[in-house]
Amino acid sequence: MTLARDALDRQLIALLQMNARMPTAEIARRLGLARSTVHERIARLERERVISGYTAVLARGLPGEAVRALVMLAIEQQRIRDTLKRLETFPEIRTCLTISGEFDVFLVVEAPRLEDLDEALDEIAAVPGVRRSQSSIVLASKFDRRPNTPQDPA
Repeated sequence: MTLARDALDRQLIALLQMNARMPTAEIARRLGLARSTVHERIARLERERVISGYTAVLARGLPGEAVRALVMLAIEQQRIRDTLKRLETFPEIRTCLTISGEFDVFLVVEAPRLEDLDEALDEIAAVPGVRRSQSSIVLASKFDRRPNTPQDPA
């Protein structure tokens, strides 16, 4: 049975999203709770699979160093599974989302230089099953709510 998450659970989750290695004592201090209470809440959230794991966030280099494109793909419906497996092999693809509408897939593609990005976009468009693609180059990142993500200069 999954219990409803309260405001403390949401605050706890937000702190863990910012820094999953934050000591329990520090979380307890910030939330005004006993360390044992924080430990029990984390354990419950893990049991309920609200928290399904922890990960390392890798640095992407200096802010503004990489170039990004937002890419939408129309994919042949009978080949979508194979096409997604092939897209998984591209290290330049940072995010892959299936979407509704005119296009089937939305990608965030990142490369160190425009030339590398151009090459990756050409290779993505040539993947079997991709009927058409539409790309937009990201000019600047105004904010990003993901934790520990470098920001482009404004």
